[in-house]
Amino acid sequence: MTAFVENQRKRLLDLRDELMDAMYGVQQETLRNSPEGSEASGSGMHQGDAGSDAYDREFALNLLSKEQDALHEIEAALDRIANGTYGVCEISGKRIPQARLEAIPFARLTVECQSAWEREHPHGQFRQPGTRGFGGPANGSSAVSLDEPVE
Repeated sequence: MTAFVENQRKRLLDLRDELMDAMYGVQQETLRNSPEGSEASGSGMHQGDAGSDAYDREFALNLLSKEQDALHEIEAALDRIANGTYGVCEISGKRIPQARLEAIPFARLTVECQSAWEREHPHGQFRQPGTRGFGGPANGSSAVSLDEPVE
């Protein structure tokens, strides 16, 4: 393993730890602020407060979902380091430039392939076949596999 890849591995492990701490904090804050029992129905709470609490919970869940997706990408990058494919574009097979990996240590694609992918799949997230995100099946519409062509 090169010194660069070892440094990237350490960065990814640090990012993973920071992300997990942040996720735990959001989870604890959401649980701490959630209304107890039947108060959520509005009987013991002003309707506006109940709506605000529902919005806060939805926002927290959305944030956790995005953080879970980022955690998945970090874990996948650590797997690529372990199996020797870190820094190789998953579409073209070309080397991902070091500057891109420094900016986005879990990058899977070169800038060119990423741009082509985003043009073709504006609402999809690039994932390997058989992987799943936080809330969806492995073959769901939010994650598109390598088997699908990129134009």
